[in-house]
Amino acid sequence: MSALSLREAAGQVLVVGLEGTQLSALESAWLRLLRPGGVILFRRNIESAEQTHALLKATKQTVASPLLRCIDVEGGTVDRLRDLIAPLPSPLAVAGTNKPALFKKHGSLIGQEVRLLGLNTSFAPVLDLRTSDSEGVMTTRVVSSDPAKVTAYAKNFLQGLAEHGVLGSGKHFPGLGSGPVDSHHATPTITKPLASLWNEDLLPYRRLVAQLPMVMVSHASYSAAVEEPASISAYWITEVLVREIGYQGLIVSDDMEMGGLLNYMGIAEATVRSLAAGMHVVEICRTPALIFAAYEALLREAENSPAFARILRRAAARAQTFMKNRLKADALPPPPTESAVRKMRSAVEHFAGLVAKEGAS
Repeated sequence: MSALSLREAAGQVLVVGLEGTQLSALESAWLRLLRPGGVILFRRNIESAEQTHALLKATKQTVASPLLRCIDVEGGTVDRLRDLIAPLPSPLAVAGTNKPALFKKHGSLIGQEVRLLGLNTSFAPVLDLRTSDSEGVMTTRVVSSDPAKVTAYAKNFLQGLAEHGVLGSGKHFPGLGSGPVDSHHATPTITKPLASLWNEDLLPYRRLVAQLPMVMVSHASYSAAVEEPASISAYWITEVLVREIGYQGLIVSDDMEMGGLLNYMGIAEATVRSLAAGMHVVEICRTPALIFAAYEALLREAENSPAFARILRRAAARAQTFMKNRLKADALPPPPTESAVRKMRSAVEHFAGLVAKEGAS
């Protein structure tokens, strides 16, 4: 059993958002108290390359333990670095070239961007299937209705990320391909039969089970199995992902502040139920009050329930071991120079041109 105290464990299972482009005194204080397992940056946190690196350095020094330094960079519509460096082509555009070398280059460029700034994790690739049900929501984030093509893109993309020591995450388990609404705002209800989910939506996870450092679980509900969202479901997390698929990496929630979950229940209950269902790490991406509510809920439940205390410590130990093993020698790189940023921008623009040319041919 982990030697972590309950307070240490409650912090270790959180990946938290930051409010601005630098740490405030208040933010530094609560980061030092909670010592989260990770932080995630958004465009609100990114002003320049040097500033972003300085923000990450300050955060790392404040937390003083191994830290997942995360961002969402998929290319296309989800690219938090597009304004800082240059817009990357979408997964759909890259996959449309049918060139595995370009799939890998996509991941490699994202890995280089992320590492340049001092980040170590990009929550990509998307493994959801492209269908008429969700096309209006997922747009160019999804690459194909064929799970074999999704797998081929993701396999090469992950290799590209890994070349630069950057961790990726398959998302959004068990699949948003048949979700007609955006889980940022409401809970998608997916009615697809379990056999179809297993043979289609879950196929990329099954084939990439040994290659995915992390899997992100969605807030969608799958009526053929259980009514509750997957992110708080022991059936989906423990039974399907861990036992049936055999996944042994880190399991992380989608943002717990999303309407797909908070319209269903409060943050305190959701966080406790997510960990009880088998989640290792939960993301709370913006609001300090919600971060504290989740942290206090975990402590309160662990103090009242020895069984939950064991669950919390196991999840925290899993996260801690993962970071020690996967973030070896994870010192921040030197601050990025203007020359390095220009070189990176040029590489991305060249790649975008190449993808456009291949897609048009």
